[in-house]
Amino acid sequence: MDSIRVPKVEQVTITKGGVTSTGTVHLTAHHLIFHYENEKLEETWVPYPLISLVQRLPQTLNGQSPLSFNTRTFETFTLSFLKESDAVDVFESVKELTVAISVTQLYAFFYRPNPPLPSNDGWSLYSPREEFGRMGLGTRTKAWRFTDINKDYTFCPTYPAKIAVPTRISDTTLQYASKYRSKCRIPVLAYLHWANYGSITRSSQPMVGITQNRSIQDEKLIEAIFQTHVAPDSRAHSGPVYGATPTNLIIDARPTANAVANTAKGAGTENMDHYKEAKKAYLGIDNIHSMRESLAKVVDALREADAMLSSINNDLAGQITGISVLDRSALRRSGWLRHIQAIMEGTLLITRNVHINSSHVLIHCSDGWDRTSQLSSLSQLCLDPFYRTIRGFEILIEKDWLSYGHKFLDRCGHLSSEKFFISPTENAGSGGGADAAQAFLASVQNRFASQQHIKETSPVFHQFLESVRQMQRQFPTRFEFNERFLRKIYYHLYSCQFGTFLFNNEKERRVGSGGPPPCERTISVWDLFNSPAELEKNKNLDYDPSLDDPASRVPGADMGVLLPNSKDIRFWNELYGRTDEEMNGRVVQAAARSTEFIGPIENADDDPVLNRAKTPSNVPLPPSPRPSPGPADISLSVSPGPVRSASPSPSAVTGRSHTEASLDAGQSLSPPPLTSMVPDWFSSSQQSPQRNRTKPPEFLTNAGTGVRSMWGKLQSNASTAFSAVQGAYAGMAKDLGRPAAGSDDHSSRTAELHSRDMLSAWGEEPTAPSRSGVPQVTSSLSSLSVGTNPWALERADFGPSSAWDENPCGNTPTTPPKVHTVPPDPSDSLPLDPTVASPLRRLTTPSATRIERVSQPSIDPPQKQGGSDPLGVGPL
Repeated sequence: MDSIRVPKVEQVTITKGGVTSTGTVHLTAHHLIFHYENEKLEETWVPYPLISLVQRLPQTLNGQSPLSFNTRTFETFTLSFLKESDAVDVFESVKELTVAISVTQLYAFFYRPNPPLPSNDGWSLYSPREEFGRMGLGTRTKAWRFTDINKDYTFCPTYPAKIAVPTRISDTTLQYASKYRSKCRIPVLAYLHWANYGSITRSSQPMVGITQNRSIQDEKLIEAIFQTHVAPDSRAHSGPVYGATPTNLIIDARPTANAVANTAKGAGTENMDHYKEAKKAYLGIDNIHSMRESLAKVVDALREADAMLSSINNDLAGQITGISVLDRSALRRSGWLRHIQAIMEGTLLITRNVHINSSHVLIHCSDGWDRTSQLSSLSQLCLDPFYRTIRGFEILIEKDWLSYGHKFLDRCGHLSSEKFFISPTENAGSGGGADAAQAFLASVQNRFASQQHIKETSPVFHQFLESVRQMQRQFPTRFEFNERFLRKIYYHLYSCQFGTFLFNNEKERRVGSGGPPPCERTISVWDLFNSPAELEKNKNLDYDPSLDDPASRVPGADMGVLLPNSKDIRFWNELYGRTDEEMNGRVVQAAARSTEFIGPIENADDDPVLNRAKTPSNVPLPPSPRPSPGPADISLSVSPGPVRSASPSPSAVTGRSHTEASLDAGQSLSPPPLTSMVPDWFSSSQQSPQRNRTKPPEFLTNAGTGVRSMWGKLQSNASTAFSAVQGAYAGMAKDLGRPAAGSDDHSSRTAELHSRDMLSAWGEEPTAPSRSGVPQVTSSLSSLSVGTNPWALERADFGPSSAWDENPCGNTPTTPPKVHTVPPDPSDSLPLDPTVASPLRRLTTPSATRIERVSQPSIDPPQKQGGSDPLGVGPL
């Protein structure tokens, strides 16, 4: 209470939503309260953690001192005081009450509902054994087991105490494998599908580094995960797995540029030469900093609209409401819908691969607690109708967000910062014009500095809730809860009234530091939502659970699995306090994807990250802003055949499929078979097989990043491209009149400078090889025919046909590298791995331990009853 300089100020004017009213401001220990003089208006209660920005504005013409408040619920209001001293006291008091030093200062540690809530089991709502038992762990399948390796959180502090791993893998193997994953976050089970034995597992990135480290234990662990549905002796009741195909996926949610940057730091991505029966895909979802900046642009557009509406009302005698001054073009430029669309496309890919292909998916980003949680939880929401109930949705959040270590405290910025409190300089109005100008510049600099949020804050969980809202809007009868339920969860995400969303991992909630743990000192938010009053308000009246019957064969039945439309993305207007027409308009076009979507990747030769990270000089510079599409920004489709829709798909425009990677390598392709069991992105078209594919011109393909444009190559290797351009244009004057099919190399390098009638020679099939001995290839781009890249530094010959031609979902046999046998290091603190019979060579690097395989190991045999338990499996 010592922080409150003035507990009450009367005759304060509030301007909110363009409407001005008068009342009294009250400051309590945890809330700012505004009581209206008009008794018909409800009081405004603002918890201090909900405040995102406070600014002291210059005095108005009538002598009032205003304070501008912005909240995390996207509300803006201004309090105008008659005395400047009152404005200063309120400003300083709110700052001291909002900026907390410790999480124990937040409202949750003082909140005691009166009367008590009828439900008090929120902290025990989620039980790992009960939830995974519901999925069939230990009953329907015995291929998975619980391990107590992390029971005291020493194995991985950010993982839960109970984790599920393959039964065939021992705890000793897990110990070794943990050294190869960032933060020791090894692949663990998140979901087991009810319709088959497909699974969703999650982890962090591997510690590959620029020296291409590998871990045989990590490879064995993932191999065991991908074989849990095909081992007959691992299931309690053996039976057919319908549609089971080896389309196991490793999902890297990051853009390739981010993966390359992490490789330079000692981490990176999987080398698919070492992970059998699997392919990899990059989803191109941007990092937390890009998401924060994107939402900040949305907030700026909303603030400008509120400021404009207030200015209009100040200039008019009467106050007007109901007019829209929101700039929808500014909202589109924010890129927010594009980020949501990227998440939804990744969700759709995972859902199809688990349900339709009866296969497994391993998801990771960098540390495995942001984008990984988004993709994992949204995919389960589509796959399992239970998670679309109120109780199931609460368990889903507890499991995939709270227990698996999403950093709520850091991402939400609950402790706030003094940067979010902006005040003018003290002598702003005491001097002349020079002082006023200096004060104005200082105010602008202070404002821009305050816009740089805390480094770790990002609206990751907000994006998850907004993605759920997209599904809920597309399937209005498939969710037990309504839109209000999601909006209230978002509110209490930042209100800090309950202890559920205050910490970064399960350990911080369950283990106290010198006292009772926070789960005993605070109240769970689920106790509020499970009270009868809230349940009644949050139920969806249109919910029809009969539509989720897996045995239903009525027209349109989907077995309870939802496949949302990733193109139908709109702003969640209720959350932002706007109307749908105001934010989205009457007609909403699909958000254009500009992020990359690359896959499937079967080996290291197809991986743009590994190819770019071979040498430190290939590490890219920070990305430059994407140029606006123009005549020079030409995109090349996968093939000249028919497309699926009017708008190009992400994989066709910005992605990089295995087919494209093979083309870049100079391999000839035959059309792969198209079946309903293969995801959309495994073929470039669903309408007809693609035949007679030709190699795309190299100057339209960037083998390093998958960006399919000439300017992408300039950005990824600027110095080389600039030198090539200088050389190409050096002889422009003397080559403009020379025939396109010149006989010297200089002519071929400057062929693009010839007149248009000569450019057609690039796409013509030559009757004889060129003088350099490199065969020419053909390609088609709309009506323009082009040929080999005149800027190419190297030219690759055609290689043998890829295994992809025979089976798009099959395995490509590879020969393991030969490694000399070296005895293990006797100083190693870990015991020898009983599951690896052959000697190992262990190389220690500053970032990870490198363990190379001498011979192909066998999977751990199942533990027999009555004997010893060297694998540490134990009873279920």
